[in-house]
Amino acid sequence: MPKVVLREIVRQHAEMAAFLWTVYDHHLLNPDENPDMDEERLARLVERLDAHIDGLRIAGEVGREVSEALYAEYPEAGEMFVLRMLVDGAPKRIAELDLANVRAYLSQNGR
Repeated sequence: MPKVVLREIVRQHAEMAAFLWTVYDHHLLNPDENPDMDEERLARLVERLDAHIDGLRIAGEVGREVSEALYAEYPEAGEMFVLRMLVDGAPKRIAELDLANVRAYLSQNGR
């Protein structure tokens, strides 16, 4: 039986992953701006980000298509980050990322 993929749910995964990446990266660069973002909240944010990326991976080709369309509509760092996480060989978890390399990639390849 073929896999049923709901494109609107997949788009929500892509949008939330892009947003959460932006929040996560901003916090890491500016930790004093949000004193409420303690270790527990940051860990939950990372769990949610990983879950949304997983949802896109499970959607397969549709996940990539939706993420590409979202990036075409909103060519921002968060949307590019999502696309990069869907490439074969990308780290499976946010904790595995080399953040300096990610930021360099996004700044070099962003619009």
